[in-house]
Amino acid sequence: MTTGSSTQSGQHPLQSDRGTTTISSNVVSSIVNVAAGEVDGLAMSHGGKRLPGDNSPTVGEFFDRVSGSGSRSRGVSVEVGEREAAVDLTVNVIYGKPIAQVTEAVRQNIIRRVESLTGLDVTEVNVTVNDVTFLEQ
Repeated sequence: MTTGSSTQSGQHPLQSDRGTTTISSNVVSSIVNVAAGEVDGLAMSHGGKRLPGDNSPTVGEFFDRVSGSGSRSRGVSVEVGEREAAVDLTVNVIYGKPIAQVTEAVRQNIIRRVESLTGLDVTEVNVTVNDVTFLEQ
């Protein structure tokens, strides 16, 4: 089985003749948090307000959006092996946004980012929608 992150010779990119690279679950969790924050439709759950048209969240907001807290690890659970990673993610979605589309966009962005940045194959991304957030007008 050849995947996008495998080399042509069949050797996994994290293993070479000169050694093995191990990716920590903390690294994958951080990438997941940022990747989730890049997707439109996730709510700022800490009650922050933005000016109309301001779509550039701060780094802290990336992490807050994912689970409803400022904790980087809350709402994200990852299992990392030698070649693969699996992700469980809990998010809040903005009312009016199509939940299935938002969660699929989150899933695809996480897979793309984790695979391209780490060389790990992402086997699954399970997304739980914890709440719907109503934006103030």
